[in-house]
Amino acid sequence: MLTGVQTTRMSHDELEHVFVAGASGGTGMEVLRLLGPRSPRVTALTSSPANREQLLTAGADTVVVTDLLSPEGLEADLRNVDAVISAVGSGFTDVWTADELVDGTGVQTLLSAAESAGVDAFVMESAVGVGDDPASGLATLFNLAIAPVQRAKATTERLLRESSLSHTIFRPGVLTNGPRTDSVTVADPGSKLYGTVSRADIARLLITAPITPEAANATFEVVSTPSFPERGLTIDWQLPGSTPSVASEN
Repeated sequence: MLTGVQTTRMSHDELEHVFVAGASGGTGMEVLRLLGPRSPRVTALTSSPANREQLLTAGADTVVVTDLLSPEGLEADLRNVDAVISAVGSGFTDVWTADELVDGTGVQTLLSAAESAGVDAFVMESAVGVGDDPASGLATLFNLAIAPVQRAKATTERLLRESSLSHTIFRPGVLTNGPRTDSVTVADPGSKLYGTVSRADIARLLITAPITPEAANATFEVVSTPSFPERGLTIDWQLPGSTPSVASEN
């Protein structure tokens, strides 16, 4: 494992153990399907033991069952982990009723445990409109419709940037269950992207981030439809388990 504050990415060979939080959600399951054949070891986190077999079938080697709002032994579960991928998200009914949101307290607990355990990289799925950057109309709608979640994610983003971990944050538009296209617009915060993107495309970005140099300590807005090539960045995304680079995309 790497040590100290990380400003560069791991190599393909160094990414040996990935921990996927929110693994039973839509994006998390896509992460497991893509990552399982590519990483020597994948640990999936779920709050329900009923999800265990499904997660193993999807690509996990090990399943950890714990609630991030009241976890047990989380730091021990993260020892010898190279990268954490957080695809954690609150359910719709939790937005206005829960006392604590997993997007906030839960992911922040995961972040703290990852630092203590010596994890090298932390990749977070956030949402458009999070933070104080200029926002599109869609992002403004997100901020109105799910304001508690957006605030929780904003705090978590800030704490991640302040941490010692090499990190990447993705802010996707409206998530869909469409197919993986490998054709998305990835742009700097404040680019005012709006539109949809499939969970499969976000999953692909999440698993590339720990070993893609341009993704180190970066935050990105992401959509696929409509596309905004003039606002997009050209990044050489790297997939785990393969040495050739993935085709760059805007």
